[in-house]
Amino acid sequence: MNAREEILERMRRALDGAGPAPEPPREYRRSLDADVDVVELLIDRLVDYKAYVHHGIASIPEALGEARRVVVPADLPAEWRLGEAEFVEDEALTTADLDGADAVLTGCAAAVAVSGTIMLDAGAAQGRRAITLVPDHHVVVVRRDQITGHLAEALPRLDPTGPQTWISGPSATSDIELQRVEGVHGPRRLDVVILADSALTHRQSCSSS
Repeated sequence: MNAREEILERMRRALDGAGPAPEPPREYRRSLDADVDVVELLIDRLVDYKAYVHHGIASIPEALGEARRVVVPADLPAEWRLGEAEFVEDEALTTADLDGADAVLTGCAAAVAVSGTIMLDAGAAQGRRAITLVPDHHVVVVRRDQITGHLAEALPRLDPTGPQTWISGPSATSDIELQRVEGVHGPRRLDVVILADSALTHRQSCSSS
């Protein structure tokens, strides 16, 4: 008997007489009520997380602020490359190159309104995972049709074989004394540009650069 067979045999013995299987898990909500505006709910969550929210493609230069060297995926739409910044396509940029950039501009795969989570899976307009983790400022564009109410609605939109990054506000952590430190595990600043198909109330956590 090899090690694998021994482990399985121990598991079988442990399960003998364990009684009936537990009740199936409860059914969790998978969608929001029809009268809930998922865009407004996403904005509320992003503001709570101290992210900056902008509306419309024309607000991309505002979101980039004073950034002068901006890393972008090679397939980022040309119409998103707005403003006076130099847009540097990621062609195997080194960690030092990424660290020296002022910002990164990408799209996303999905966004979850109830948790305020932006989801990337290295798909179209997103680039590789490293470019959204090393620069200190991440500007991410979210289309209205990418916003879902609950996580269960967003998961089927993701590529399960690709590296995923789930972002809920700027990178931050707290020590044992609850002192908040930002930028430890990723970008210190997160700006979200929402491309909506209807007029929305303009709300931001604070004035952008």
